[in-house]
Amino acid sequence: MITQILSTMLPVFLIAGCGALYGRYRTPDIQGLNVLNMELFVPMLVFAVLADQQAPLQEYGGLALAAAVVVLGSGIILYPVARALNLNLKTFLPPMMFNNSGNMGIPVLVLAFGEAALPAAIVLFIVEMLLHFSVGLYMLDPHTSILRRLRLPIVFASIAGLAVNFSGVALPGWLLETLNMLGGVCIPLMLFALGVRMLDVDFSDWKLGMIGAIACPVSGLLLAWPMIALLELPGLQVASLWVFAALPPAVLNYMVAEQYQQEPQKVASLVLLSNLGSLLVMPIVLGLVFAAGYI
Repeated sequence: MITQILSTMLPVFLIAGCGALYGRYRTPDIQGLNVLNMELFVPMLVFAVLADQQAPLQEYGGLALAAAVVVLGSGIILYPVARALNLNLKTFLPPMMFNNSGNMGIPVLVLAFGEAALPAAIVLFIVEMLLHFSVGLYMLDPHTSILRRLRLPIVFASIAGLAVNFSGVALPGWLLETLNMLGGVCIPLMLFALGVRMLDVDFSDWKLGMIGAIACPVSGLLLAWPMIALLELPGLQVASLWVFAALPPAVLNYMVAEQYQQEPQKVASLVLLSNLGSLLVMPIVLGLVFAAGYI
């Protein structure tokens, strides 16, 4: 079991570490890389996985529902906590709800459970992203237009991929291979960018960051537990949901907070300290998943 955990987490840490080391001596345009990733490589991966006829997406409806409950439910159960601690709701709740299903979730799931977990990882990522760019932006600014929230390449890629999958149209092998090669760029690039971002850790709001590092995985896991009990999910999907529920906040929360001027420094502390905390949380969760024998 220790070997499985190490074989999953070491590549994640090493690639992120390469990003941190490179960023320490250079100043790479991470914002430009992230834009390229989110507008090209990630949509290509999403479309390729969803359009592939070997991925029966009808079997992932329960997982998508459970993921939505984890995301939205985290905001509901942490609302009284934020009120009791007198925290700004717009600063605290979105990072607790919208987790790192891209930069960390996809690589960890694929490394832990193999390529068979990629469809589940993509479904979880899509659910989190769509909720982030709809509910999440609404939380920060209720006046933002719906079209602006959903005018994203990943949304179009998701719709197109689902349409191809459900229509039964089989794409040529050469086209799928091209899309998979382009999409394959996004996973190491996500981890590299995450490593560079780690250099921006601000310890001035360390107390808030520590609260988030505990509250984010705890709330997610508490919500995943009843969903797993209620839904008859296959073992691979159960394992994927446990990992998804324990993920730290997405780095995107900081970018969005900066765009909306919603205390970006505090959000940065929440995001980055929680991601550092995941160095402890994720091996524990993976150990429990492997020990439970879901895979």
